[in-house]
Amino acid sequence: MMTSSRNIDLGTMMMACGCGRRQFLPFGKTVCKFGSSSNRSSYYGGGNLVGSCKAVPTKPKEISLLNGIGQAQTVTFDLKPEPKQPISLTNLFEVVADDLQTLNDNLLSIVGAENPVLISAAEQIFGAGGKRMRPGLVFLVSRATAELAGLKELTTEHRRLGEIIEMIHTASLIHDDVLDESDMRRGKETVHELFGTRVAVLAGDFMFAQASWYLANLENLEVIKLISQVIKDFASGEIKQASSLFDVDTKLEDYLLKSFYKTASLVAASTKGAAIFSRVENNVTEQMYEFGKNLGLSFQVVDDILDFTQSTEQLGKPAGSDLAKGNLTAPVIFALEKEPRLREIIESEFCEVGSLEEAIGLVSEGGGIRRAQELAREKADDAIKNLQCLPPSGFRSALEQMVMYNLERID
Repeated sequence: MMTSSRNIDLGTMMMACGCGRRQFLPFGKTVCKFGSSSNRSSYYGGGNLVGSCKAVPTKPKEISLLNGIGQAQTVTFDLKPEPKQPISLTNLFEVVADDLQTLNDNLLSIVGAENPVLISAAEQIFGAGGKRMRPGLVFLVSRATAELAGLKELTTEHRRLGEIIEMIHTASLIHDDVLDESDMRRGKETVHELFGTRVAVLAGDFMFAQASWYLANLENLEVIKLISQVIKDFASGEIKQASSLFDVDTKLEDYLLKSFYKTASLVAASTKGAAIFSRVENNVTEQMYEFGKNLGLSFQVVDDILDFTQSTEQLGKPAGSDLAKGNLTAPVIFALEKEPRLREIIESEFCEVGSLEEAIGLVSEGGGIRRAQELAREKADDAIKNLQCLPPSGFRSALEQMVMYNLERID
């Protein structure tokens, strides 16, 4: 946005904008009033700034004339906002970087050294990297709620919870790869591809059991019940998915319940468990549970959108692979309301050549992707609201940034 101001006296110009940023320019004092072209973008700190400026002299008029700036001259300056930079998970987790490093150091040792094959399997899955998002959330919520409770440092329970959550997540990935017959995970061969299905299943079982052992040793019945329910939810989600393949009458409520079982349940338990160990009030722990649930659902919806919008190279698997297997996600469920032809193709289980590609096109044409994006943003908005019970801090800001990071994947 280019703005011209006449009769501006020489001095220091201060732009005071709605976003709180201040810029100093060597012309005069200018007060800018800005709005936002998007309520949501404004809410998250982004969007295109629109508004007006007026110049307020900071030095007498005579000084400006002596310096060659008078009534007949115009000063033009550029008020374009700086380009928005993508959110980096590395930067986002910087405030808990030491906590995550300690977790990485401990992960292999807590698996145990009872069997060389199990150790190799653990090294394969833990060594493949990963974002460590779930333990990162544990530590962010732990520190945000610890501040609320007046704790100066995280407890041993907080740290052990992060390790348990990552072990449970890893065990679920090993089993998922077996069920999906996937041969690659994060650019590496999967455990069942390297060691066979039998070893992969047993390795996943062992990791679930080891996590349960450490969980029991925390001796907190509320957290034990919470995390144990997650393991049950994993199985319920897989059964629910397997029993509804190619079912064109699947409702959005069924999809959200399955998504909760498979994804959001663990995130919700992670964030609530962290708050419990900070010993904050029950209303805060419940808000942290709702935050994790809404964030987890938003993440799952975004993942399901990307299955249609990203390339095979970006996904690490063929685009539309969930649909090809008969797993109907939010974009498909929405598109089925507008596209009768899509129903026919899915019911035929893509028996005709090119039918899968046609179905992928119909999902977009039927507004499925757009409405799924709206659903992801709706859950993200709810997650942001759940954080209002926390005091302002770098940790709460990072949790808000996590919500934004997820939405940026579909911008």
